[in-house]
Amino acid sequence: MNRRAFLSNSFLTANTLASLSDFEAFSEDDGDQTTHLTIRTDSPLGTIAPDFIGLGYEISSVARPGLMNSANRVYVQLLRTLSEYGVVRIGGNTSDYAHYSATGPAVSSPPATVVNDAVLGAIGGFLDASGWKLIWGLNLGTGTEADAIAEARAVLAAAGKRLLAFEIGNEPDLFVYAKLRKPGYGYQDWLTEYRRYKTALRDNFPGIPLAGPDVFGSTDWVTRFAADVGQDAVLLTHHYYREAQNPTSTIEKLLGTDPNLQPQLAQLSAASESCGVRYRICEVNSFSGGGRPGVSDTMASALWVLDYMFTLAANGCSGVNVETGVNQLNFISSYSPIGDDEQGHYVAKPEYYSMLAFSLAGKGQMLNLDLETSSPAIKAYATRPNAKAIVLTLINKGSRSLSLLAGASDQMHDGRASVLRLEGPAFDATTGITLGGTEV
Repeated sequence: MNRRAFLSNSFLTANTLASLSDFEAFSEDDGDQTTHLTIRTDSPLGTIAPDFIGLGYEISSVARPGLMNSANRVYVQLLRTLSEYGVVRIGGNTSDYAHYSATGPAVSSPPATVVNDAVLGAIGGFLDASGWKLIWGLNLGTGTEADAIAEARAVLAAAGKRLLAFEIGNEPDLFVYAKLRKPGYGYQDWLTEYRRYKTALRDNFPGIPLAGPDVFGSTDWVTRFAADVGQDAVLLTHHYYREAQNPTSTIEKLLGTDPNLQPQLAQLSAASESCGVRYRICEVNSFSGGGRPGVSDTMASALWVLDYMFTLAANGCSGVNVETGVNQLNFISSYSPIGDDEQGHYVAKPEYYSMLAFSLAGKGQMLNLDLETSSPAIKAYATRPNAKAIVLTLINKGSRSLSLLAGASDQMHDGRASVLRLEGPAFDATTGITLGGTEV
């Protein structure tokens, strides 16, 4: 079978009755620019977790009434469309300034957020309606063990079986920078506090699930945490941003290679294997501080997210929580997958489309492939959702258009293929993004 399909910044699914192995992609503009890839079905990299997809929220954002509520049907459906088994992570910088008050008024304010039983009850109903699970961040920065116990009790009552884990402190490797601890505070200081909180929580709630260390960039903390207490945790957690948003945070930088990413993922994978506990990137997006307008809210950011999610899956990561909504600076982040006008109206933004593309392609086994290309802008990933199907994802982050030639293999017979495109009018387009020719 020889089938050709034109792709532009696209996403391809190829389903066969046998095995689908050889492809060539070449430039329409320059025939000498040729990419060849071979899918290796005999050496899978691992299985993509059903709860891989997730969204991340500042605790101050969910203290606002109406967002996480089962009555918010549009928002519930946006999550269900992404995944039946996703994970909501509620924490962020504001979690280390937030407090629980059973009957006090809810307050959404970065330096002084308050959640009450009404807010938590609504979140519990939202989780049931969406089918998603919850990671909740407890206040280590300005709270006490007694505060953590009271808050954990309320969250447990609201979330029930949908609680995946508690985290103790958000980005403790930045506590000195955030002026939450004195200079000199480091991993061992945090570990002492973590153990003290853990003991207090377990005394009150035996077997309560914990995750950590939830660091911003100190990957060595994860390695040490895995060795010290990792086997007693349900997740190893880490954050990732390309950089802090600034005038040099460009589309070119976002679509380029981050030389620090692969070494970081290798270290996280090694830490996970050492203690037998999954690792998750529980807070991520393009540029921290709400993202860069005109970059983080574009088609380019959609391509970046799709590439990043597959990169994680290929490196043994168990899941990712993409930040959305109100940030720690109290405005809607440019990088949000779900747009929010703060008047109760929600819309799928560019990054939502890439997460949706991953939800369709990122199932089953992650396959190895050999990619030979002269263009670093071309990325390729393959999955096998079942024994009779292979899904190939091609990501074109360059300016040249691609055509695809599939199936120069003796193993191909009676094959069927289909194409689904993730596309937009331009890399810097903020609207007009479609998946399969359709807007959400």
